[in-house]
Amino acid sequence: MTTTGIRTAPAPVSEKPAHRDGNVLRWLSAYTASMVGDSVYFVALSWAATRGGSPAQAGLVLAVGSVPRAALMLGGGVIADRFGPRRVVIGSDAVRCAVILAVTALLLVTAPGIWLLVLVALVFGAVDALFLPSVGALPPRITAPGQLGRVQGMRGFAQRVATVAAAPLGGFAVALGGPAAGFGVAGALFAVSLVLLMAVRVHELPPDERAGAADGVRSQLVGGLRYIRRHQVLAPLLLVAAVMELGFAGPANIGVVLLAEERGWGAPGMAWTVGGFGVGAGAAALLLAVRGRIGRAGAVQAWGVVVGSVALAAIGFAPSVAMAAVAGLCVGLCTGLGGALIAALVQTVTEPAYLGRVTSVATLFTVGIAPMTYPVAGAAIGAWGIEPVFAASAAVSAAGGVLGLCSGALRHAELPR
Repeated sequence: MTTTGIRTAPAPVSEKPAHRDGNVLRWLSAYTASMVGDSVYFVALSWAATRGGSPAQAGLVLAVGSVPRAALMLGGGVIADRFGPRRVVIGSDAVRCAVILAVTALLLVTAPGIWLLVLVALVFGAVDALFLPSVGALPPRITAPGQLGRVQGMRGFAQRVATVAAAPLGGFAVALGGPAAGFGVAGALFAVSLVLLMAVRVHELPPDERAGAADGVRSQLVGGLRYIRRHQVLAPLLLVAAVMELGFAGPANIGVVLLAEERGWGAPGMAWTVGGFGVGAGAAALLLAVRGRIGRAGAVQAWGVVVGSVALAAIGFAPSVAMAAVAGLCVGLCTGLGGALIAALVQTVTEPAYLGRVTSVATLFTVGIAPMTYPVAGAAIGAWGIEPVFAASAAVSAAGGVLGLCSGALRHAELPR
């Protein structure tokens, strides 16, 4: 028995290719089902909020879930390391499933007020703060080190598939049966994810890697942050990811919408640009999934961030939809590959006992802090225009790649063979 209280399989003695490993495929399927469920839940929540309140109240419902997610993310990483990511991911997924199915049942008999939807969003955001670090910390415990690059490529490709599938699925469910149907579909997907996660086997940690499990939550959190700060590769790697996200998030989301509106491209122009990014990111993830390893991963991810940032600036100056779509494709290829390599390197160089905390720090920037740049980017575009904001944001994002290139330890970091 491990300290998590869950019986685990011993570490494997041979390396099985990730795409042929049933254990990895169960985790990947669970992750994909959860991703689709997340998106369907958001569609249902959006629809219920807009029908049940004013536009301002609907905006409050959609935004409020990000607060506990960001505030509790680091604590979620501590809990994942303290009790084991498998136990935490199963428990948090079970809570998500129960909450969403309860909302489904309630919507079938009554029309809930806006404040109940706010409560649901708050609970869901808090549980996400536990789920995300835990599910991200599982790959090194379910596959051999040499397969982590391939697993991250498979994960990235699954994210793109989930993004494409979720919107029409959620829209169809809501159109067919209203918010109750949307929440019901999301709850069913979370149930599928839960069953699959319960079937995933994890490696047992050696005794010396359980050190510190009896410390207080604050001590473990401080210990995790100190571990990152002192690590020659992790510290610059997470800095690259954070700076890139801060520069990239605003233009890639709200900026593209405002660009299409200003240039008169309309929704099709926005769709082509965003679609180019999605296709590029999917192709980059598929490349890593097929190859399994890319040499000089530390340098490649940094150059990917730099080149992708230049392409991001080009979107803001694109004279046509076609040029914006091509630039978006380049952004997706470069930043998609860079992001997948960052994730693989994080999981390669991090000691297993710290994976939850390290994953929580990385996730905090992507789903916690980066979305807060959306209103800043929108206000800046309103004040100074599209081109200056895209250029300035791309410069910030590129600075992350430059910082990575300036770190010798990161520049020479490699994925295991």
